[in-house]
Amino acid sequence: MHYQVAPHHEVKLVRCVRGSIRDVVLDLRPESPTYLRSASYELSANNQLALYIPAGCAHGLLTLEDDCHVLYQISAEHEPDAARGVRWNDPAFAIDWPFAPVEISARDAEYPDHKP
Repeated sequence: MHYQVAPHHEVKLVRCVRGSIRDVVLDLRPESPTYLRSASYELSANNQLALYIPAGCAHGLLTLEDDCHVLYQISAEHEPDAARGVRWNDPAFAIDWPFAPVEISARDAEYPDHKP
């Protein structure tokens, strides 16, 4: 689950143009009424849905089939010093994934537990 901190917040628009994915948004905005809550959606080439991810929210996805293609539109340049993440299975968030990822980067697997 990735995001960038201020002043480099990103807004994202995500669409799956081949295959299908489970896409999750996690609200990390302390002032928000949905702070630390997540929402998930199935995006696929068949349903043609797109997901808007507001600034201050983390984003992650799980491919549901082989050979998926995902299209991202991002409002800000990548700023390595502002890049952050939270672990996909952090108990603080209790995100309901359909299954554990088969492949995940070491960086993404090793994020520490969230401490507000």
